[in-house]
Formats: sequence, structure tokens, C-alpha cells
Amino acid sequence: MSSSDLKRKQKTKKTNTKPVQLNPNWSLLQQKLKSNSHGNNGNTRKSFSNDSPDNPSSILGKRKERPDSEVDVPKVDPLTPVNDDSSLTDEVAMDCEMVGVSQGTKSALGRVTLVNKWGNVLYDEFVRPVERVVDFRTHISGIRPRDLRKAKDFRVAQTKVAELIKGKILVGHALHNDLKALLLTHPKQDIRDTAEYQPFLKGKPRKSLKHLTSEILGADIQNGEHCPIDDARAAMMLYQKHRKEWEKNVKDQTRMWLKQKKRKPKKKVKVGNASTNDSPLV
Repeated sequence: MSSSDLKRKQKTKKTNTKPVQLNPNWSLLQQKLKSNSHGNNGNTRKSFSNDSPDNPSSILGKRKERPDSEVDVPKVDPLTPVNDDSSLTDEVAMDCEMVGVSQGTKSALGRVTLVNKWGNVLYDEFVRPVERVVDFRTHISGIRPRDLRKAKDFRVAQTKVAELIKGKILVGHALHNDLKALLLTHPKQDIRDTAEYQPFLKGKPRKSLKHLTSEILGADIQNGEHCPIDDARAAMMLYQKHRKEWEKNVKDQTRMWLKQKKRKPKKKVKVGNASTNDSPLV
């Protein structure tokens, strides 16, 4: 076959080839690209570029920039312990949650929590009251029936708590309620109660732990169901923040109490028969 015949055959093959049908979406995209290229003086690459903030015809669009002030920074919880040391320290904070027994108006221990001076948990147990529970007070206590099915016996929890707080500085809020529920006592000079510390009260008879924690520590607790771990940590942190002044205050009060105790009471001078053994003058 001659070269002229070969060229003629190739030309005939090209002429008979049917045009390929394009997908309608692809055709639409090609038309859009052409219109963009004409609008940008033939520079097709520019239409895809995100480098220019003034390019409104970009197909991919422009990432919205956020100023540094709006960047989300995770908020640090001031109640989070700074370490994982769970050893027993000289200061121990306690918080208890109560349930209702008898007619529901009488409180009984439902959960007890102890943390050390760093806020790490020493003891946290649900406690089964001696009397039958008629009100779990879940909206405050966070305690549910299932929590008490395998709870510690009251005597077991009481013995363990007494062992942990013996000889320690006991920190908490309204501790008389917690000790009453545990049927325990603690030396008054070793109690640091945030509900009774005068510098916290500022003339008011009493402030809640939630209020003190928000005002002094900038932390938010007791939103709905109470968490005794958070409450015990909050009380401990309030104490630690003012520990130096608090201990000085306790020492001054103890010194004054001892001074008053050493003073001998003055003898009262009695008149008449009771004041002397002599017979009354006639």
C-alpha cells in the first residue's frame, strides 16, 4: 500500500469518528471555567487560587479567617488536682451527700468522700443507711437506687472515715451536718469549716459553698446534682488559698482560750449565814 493510500485511509477514519458525548455536569463546568478564564484575561489558574483574598469568583471559596481573640481556648478547671498523689496528708477535706429516711424529712448518709490537700480522692463510697430510704433526693444528691444496692454498710464506712480523719485537720463546708450523719466527732481545734470562717462571710451570717467557690476561686459547682468530689475539692482549695491567715487566726483564738482558762475565778463574798460560820449578831 502506498503512502498516499495510507494517508487517505487515516483521513477517512478520522472523518467517520463520532464525537464523544460529554456528561451534562462536565459540560456545565467547562462553560463556567471558560467564562472565568475570559473574565480573568485568560488566566485560568487565577480562578482557582485562594492566595488572593479579593477573588470573588473562586470556585472553592475562601476560608473565613478568625481573629486571634476569637480562637477557642480550653478553659482550665481550677479544681483539677495538680498531681496524682493520693497519699494521706495532714489536711483532709470531707463532703457527704444525704438521702431521706423515716418520713423523708430525716437525713441519713448516702455517700461520703474524702480528698487530700491536693484534691485527690482518698475515699469515695456510697453508703447503705441503717433505716429504709424513702427519698433518694437525686436532684441534689445524685444518688439513685442502683447506687445503694452494692453500697458499703454504714458501720464499715463510719469506721474507715474515723480512721482517715483521726489526728488530721478536717476541712469542709458545714461539717457539723456531715459529722452528725456519720455519728462522729472531731476536735474543734482541728476543724476548718468554710461556712464559719469569718473573713469569707463579710458580715453575712452564712454563704453557700457554691457562692464562695464562684466568688473566690472562679469555679462553677453544684449545677444540678451535687458532686461530693468537687465539693470537697472546693472546700480544700478555699482553705489552702487562705491557709496562712486561717492558721494564724486559729492560733490566736486558741491562745486567748487558754489564757481565759488559766484565770482563777474570783471568790464571791456572800452576806449573812451563807458567808460565814459565825452566828449572826443580835
